[in-house]
Amino acid sequence: MMADVKPFLLPVAIDGVSERDAEVPDSFRAVQWISLARGQISAAFTGRISQLMRTEPAQAQVEVSSTTSAWRNTAFMPAAPNTATVRPWRGLLFLSLGVALAGVVGLGIAAWWRHPASTAQIYSSTGAARPLPTSGSDRSIAVLPFVDLSEKQDQKYLGDGMAEEIINLLVKIRELQVIGRTSSFQFKAKADDLRKIGASLGAAYIVEGSIRRSGDHIRVTAQLIDARDGIHRWSETYDRNASDALVVQDEIAASLVRGLQLEVTPSIAYRLRATPTNFQAYDIYLHGLHAAAKFDNGGFDEAIVDFRRVLELDPTFVPAAEALTENLLYLAGYGLVPAETGWPQVREAAAATLKLDPNSAIAHAAIANFYEYDWNWSGATREMKIALEQEPNSSMILSLAADERLVAGDWLASDDLIGKARAVDPFRPFVYEQMCWLYQPMGRLVEAESACRRALQISPTLVDGTHNLALVLLLEGKPQEALAEWQKDTDDVTRQAGLVMAFHELHRDKESNAALARLTREHQGSALLIAEVYAYLGQNDHAFKWLETAFAAKDHDLSYIRSDTLLKRLDRDPRYKIFLQRMSIFD
Repeated sequence: MMADVKPFLLPVAIDGVSERDAEVPDSFRAVQWISLARGQISAAFTGRISQLMRTEPAQAQVEVSSTTSAWRNTAFMPAAPNTATVRPWRGLLFLSLGVALAGVVGLGIAAWWRHPASTAQIYSSTGAARPLPTSGSDRSIAVLPFVDLSEKQDQKYLGDGMAEEIINLLVKIRELQVIGRTSSFQFKAKADDLRKIGASLGAAYIVEGSIRRSGDHIRVTAQLIDARDGIHRWSETYDRNASDALVVQDEIAASLVRGLQLEVTPSIAYRLRATPTNFQAYDIYLHGLHAAAKFDNGGFDEAIVDFRRVLELDPTFVPAAEALTENLLYLAGYGLVPAETGWPQVREAAAATLKLDPNSAIAHAAIANFYEYDWNWSGATREMKIALEQEPNSSMILSLAADERLVAGDWLASDDLIGKARAVDPFRPFVYEQMCWLYQPMGRLVEAESACRRALQISPTLVDGTHNLALVLLLEGKPQEALAEWQKDTDDVTRQAGLVMAFHELHRDKESNAALARLTREHQGSALLIAEVYAYLGQNDHAFKWLETAFAAKDHDLSYIRSDTLLKRLDRDPRYKIFLQRMSIFD
């Protein structure tokens, strides 16, 4: 971006040569183009230039003219033969204007242009960019994984990582609805029609691309497609040294921002400056993202090693610090590491990230989760609110915020946030798992069952997915169906717990007692689950005994006690209210 005191170029092609084929200075390729058919100056052209120099640029409806990156502004189309192809933009990033004719002649037109602060500042007093003059559906974009075209097909991690980083950059823009990685990557290596992909994801625009690496050379191609009509809006190819790969992703993101007529907010500008100082750190970082995408214990461990290595090479690289925090959060949150060591590591990593970037949304969300583990409910609410203010359109932050509201017992707010998370990440199984949890205490069991089934449809191996569905079926009064689900549960502890309840409901007491004996004998580390089973059976004394064990172990799942439908059966026992007060729950 050029300085406020310098004019910027507005290339005008008069000979029909496309941007891709034109032999022009590199600076010409970095800005918007206008094409004048046959070199004839039209009223539309002079009118457009006049509008760009006014304090309020015209808000025109845009359609594409061809598969090149030229845009046609229908509001300024003259009658034939003086057809002008114009690609408009907001103009808010550049506060001075010069025009250069590219092709046969060069014409310099310099004019100063500044907006009044009240109407045309790039950012509002709160730091938010001005809203787009488009409908909600026009603000949605999905970034697909970049296809690896390398000879050895060994750069998959680079293509995936570059796409993910572009998503992370775009999600910073408040006016843009960016489809989450989980959903976008569902269409990896699929030859589906892009219009169908856009419809499936609810995205108006699709970004796709390819990457080819040969030795120290890298070629990246990216293109923006309107998913509503399948037409290419913008495309570009970057031929660079491999060490410049991290710069390419920033250039692509910046080009998309311009192509979608968006202003660069302070947060995305900061992120664009946050690239690592060397390619080795960036390469390891992308390896870490690729490992984390496996979303299992081994993947998390591998990613954490990579992210720690990146921070050794470049201690100031914020994305690596955030990724480390996020993956430590997964390990602690899913109980894959001991709580007494896992949660302090989350807090430490989040605090280190906040030192690098006080506005890091994932760091604030991680601190909120730590506070939930520590039963500091007001602190959790405060930190999650900050996270949501920083990234209100991030599917992950929305999901975590919905989870915090579920923990707080604010079910309506949780439902609203889950709906927003689902809109930006419709193929993320965790969103439907959250719906399954939420609708149980709300009494919306039919919807809970539907959500559970959808989660399993997307991810058949989803942690606790089968258990959640079976529990909802039991609560719906379908014990036989619940039993069938629990019998195929691959997790022994949830399977045994489910068999106790299902057999009990079917009056198969001998089998229920046998499953209960095995559960309490072999899975004493799952004290909260055992307490839930005893609460369901109406054996309150045993339920409170195991609740005490869970309390002493600081079981993180106790934080969900307000919404626990099984423990709700203890409500009439005065000991339950005392127990909630010990957890600092007074409502």
